[in-house]
Formats: sequence, structure tokens, C-alpha cells
Amino acid sequence: MVSQSQPIVWPGKPYPLGATWDGEGVNFALFSEHADRVELCLLDDTGRRELHRINVAEQTDQVWHCYLPEARPGLLYGYRVHGPYEPAKGLRFNHHKLLLDPYAKQIIGDLKWSDSHFGYRIGHRLEDLSLDRRDSAPGMPKSMVVDGAFTWGAEQPPRIPWHRSVIYELHVKGFTIRHPQVPTSLRGTYAGLATEPVIDHLVKLGVTAIELMPVHDDRTLVGKGLRNYWGYNSIGFFAPAARYLATNSIHEFKTMVKTMHSAGIEIILDVVYNHTAEGNQLGPILSFRGIDNLVYYRTVPDNPRYHVDYTGTGNTLNMRHPRVLQLIMDSLRCWVLDMHVDGFRFDLAATLARELHEVDRLGAFLDIIHQDPVLSQVKLIAEPWDLGEGGYQVGKFPVGWAEWNDRYRDAVRSYGKGDGGQIGELAYRITGSSDLYARSGRRPYASVNFVTAHDGFTLEDPVSYNQKHNQANGEDNRDGTENNRSRNCGVEARPRIRRSMPCGRNRRGIFWLLCSCHKAYPCYWPVMRLATPSEATIMPIVRIMKSVGSTGI
Repeated sequence: MVSQSQPIVWPGKPYPLGATWDGEGVNFALFSEHADRVELCLLDDTGRRELHRINVAEQTDQVWHCYLPEARPGLLYGYRVHGPYEPAKGLRFNHHKLLLDPYAKQIIGDLKWSDSHFGYRIGHRLEDLSLDRRDSAPGMPKSMVVDGAFTWGAEQPPRIPWHRSVIYELHVKGFTIRHPQVPTSLRGTYAGLATEPVIDHLVKLGVTAIELMPVHDDRTLVGKGLRNYWGYNSIGFFAPAARYLATNSIHEFKTMVKTMHSAGIEIILDVVYNHTAEGNQLGPILSFRGIDNLVYYRTVPDNPRYHVDYTGTGNTLNMRHPRVLQLIMDSLRCWVLDMHVDGFRFDLAATLARELHEVDRLGAFLDIIHQDPVLSQVKLIAEPWDLGEGGYQVGKFPVGWAEWNDRYRDAVRSYGKGDGGQIGELAYRITGSSDLYARSGRRPYASVNFVTAHDGFTLEDPVSYNQKHNQANGEDNRDGTENNRSRNCGVEARPRIRRSMPCGRNRRGIFWLLCSCHKAYPCYWPVMRLATPSEATIMPIVRIMKSVGSTGI
């Protein structure tokens, strides 16, 4: 039941976007180019009851805005955006669906999946051309107004140079959830990462940066009773994942960053700006799709009912629109300036550089980052490919970027497997891949070398299995590449058996040797794992970045 008494509402300002607490009240600003009307919904402290529904009457340059002088940090809110529901034209407004603020700094509550999250009637013969009028609010997480003030004190970013960097990629939950020295209440959280046993372990390894994998649920997996553990399906680009908060405050993330910096350890975020969790035309309405589908997503030019999909997830963010570029740049700056992170690894980065269809190394996204006084000074790592035509871009990103070098991975695995004819290719890879990077004036540290990564086999698997065994995740072993360049030395065995076999030990030694004594920047998985290959995907990857002559970890 919506309250009849309305709060005081002032016109507010169109900038900055999002909900901004200024010490006296809160300014709300939401961009939507094609909307007819926008409503701001205020909820009680539990997020279960809608208290007020405010008509946002002011619009400036397609930004809908208002100011609530009585609002305070901690207020839960969402939007309902009115406009035509014409999926055949790419317009998917449905005011029955409560929407997350794209600029929300904190998101409260879990997404409780139901058919009400979809703009159409599930099972209807017209599919997404039909209209669903059920309220999605009861099962939606809520945006929350935050007070960004935090006592950073004398904290300073470590600013470790590339040639001295040792980057340890980890999953926030997976790294501490079974750690016996981390307090039980903090395991699997940002606070857990900031505990003394974890930091001591990283310092003893010589690690200078940790790279945090992203998080978000996926409906397909939820429907199968599974969880999208890796989290490469974002919906909130400004908010730390709530499931990894031991407290109810984003200050926990900031405290983790401050603690890591005090220990000389940088924070790098694995970010997914190429797509969102809303999927294809049959996906849910959670935020962007309901705010302005035609603006935020790339649609098929002659049939905008459907989305262009360069990512294999059902949609692609529309990097050609200036407001979408602004969203991503604002998000990146927020993480650097407000949260003090030290760099980013961009998932499927080739998608971000697409202008029309081709990947353009001088595209707007790369050009804007290159000239940005904040972002150009942090570590930028590209996963230099996507699933679209011409998406493989290893060696083609501009100066200032480092790249995952999968040609190093393939050369080292093939050599360790015993394949012939690998010496020439291996020589290029362990001496800095000059054939890929030198022509554009880039140094060897542009190559982030790795033997294994989170997508695929762990370090143990290439010496333990001839083929992947992913039956446990319900995909009938269809997911993942078949090109693993692995050899089981005669027995398709679990690692605990393999470790006792000389063949496996020797080949692991080759991987470790090649990862610790060359000119560029290698990666390896620690020899830690769970019972099966599918379970092993949660374990961390270490990128050892050392110069020639340095000792390995």
C-alpha cells in the first residue's frame, strides 16, 4: 500500500546521475531518452513495502531528476519507467517492474527469481511480444542511498610498477570460505580478505596485487538449482556485490582496500562492461532494459526486437551511445576515486572497442580511457577477444594496455605436453612476444602470460586429464573448450593420484620454470585444488610478473 502523504519534492539537478547525498538531502537523476514518465519509489527499511511513489516531473536533456530534502542515507528506492511496450520496435517499457538505479552505489537484498521479473507472459504463444502486468517489486533487490564519506587517513596507493607486479586472481568467497584461520563470521567476505592470516599469506608469496572476480546470479543456473559462481553477469556497475558483505555497509569494501594498501598490495577488479544479466529478448527486466532498451543495448538494425550478441550471453552494451559510454566511465572513475582500486581487467574487452561491427583500436572507449587523467594512470588489462567476427585482438590493443596472451598459454602447454615443433613459438613467448607488441612500441609487460586461468583447466588438470570432465554442472560436459592441450601420462586420474607419478611432477615443473624465469609476465595456478575438475574452477590463479633473472616464488 502506497502512502497518501507525499514527501517534500524539489526540482533537483540533472547531474550527477544516481542518488547523491549532499549532507542536507538527496538528489535523484535518471537518464532515459525514450521514456514518457518516471516514478521514484521509496520503500521501508525492509524493502518489502512501498511507502511513496513520486512522479519525477523535471526533465533536463533527457535526464529525469528531483531532490528530496528529507531523504537520508540508508533510504531504499527503485524506479518505475513509463513508455511504450513495443518489443518489435525495441521498446520494452513496463512500469509494473521495479528497476534498479544503474548508478546505485549499494544494492540491498537478493534477487528472488519469479516469472514476474519478465516483461512478457512466460509460456505465452507470442513470447516477448506479450505483456506481463505483475509487480516485480517483492522479489527485486533495492537500490540504497549511501553516504560516501570514509576515513582514508594517510592511505596511499602502492603504485607498484609493472615490472615488479605479482598479481593473484581470486574469488572473494572461494579464497576464504574454508580458511581455518579466518573467523567463521568473516569467511567468504571482503572483511575476510582483510584479515591478518590472508594478508600474511599473500605477502609471504610475494604478491603485490589481488584481482577480484565479479559476482551476480543467473536465472538459467538458478532454475537448475545452481549458482553462477564466477559472477560474469553484472547488473550493478557501481556497487560491491552484497553477498560478500559481512556487514551492511560498502565501507567494508573500502576497509579491505585500505588494509591491503597498508600491506603494499594493490586491488584490481575484473569488470564486465560488455553485457548485463538481462540476457536476450527473452530475459528479465531488472534495470537497463526497462529504463531504455534501445539506448543501453545494441539491437539488430532491421529488427530491433532482437539484440546483437558479441558476448555469447544474449546482449551487448551499446558502446556507440554517449550516455552508455558515460555510464562506464563514471563507474570506472567511481571505483578509482571513491573506492581507491588500482586497476581493472576487462572481460571480453574487444566488445568494448566495437564501433559499428569491427573492433576499432581507436574506438571511442579506448580513446576516452587513453586521455582520461584518472583512468589512464591505473593498471589496464584486456581480455583481448570476444565471440563476434574479428573479435580475436591479441597484440592489437593500444599503448597503455596490457593483454592476456593466450598464445603464451598454448605454447607452454603444447611444449609441456611433448608436442613437436614448439621451440620457435615458445622462444617468442618467453622472450616477451615481440612479434605481437614491439611494432606498436609496447614493452614486454604488455603481455600478461598465463598457463591456466579461471576459464578452463587448473594447473593440475593439463597433467592429469586428456579431456575435460564437467558433468557436475548440469551441462553434459558441453561447456568449455576441447582444445586444452593436455596429457594424462597414461591414466585419466585425479590430482592426488597424479602427484605421485613422475610424468605429472615433471610437467608441472616445466610450467613453474617457464612461469618464473622470462622477460614478460607469466601466470600459474597454485598446486591447490578440490576433488574434481569442475570444482577446481573456484581456485585462484597467480600471475607471477618478474623480470629476467629474478627468482620465482
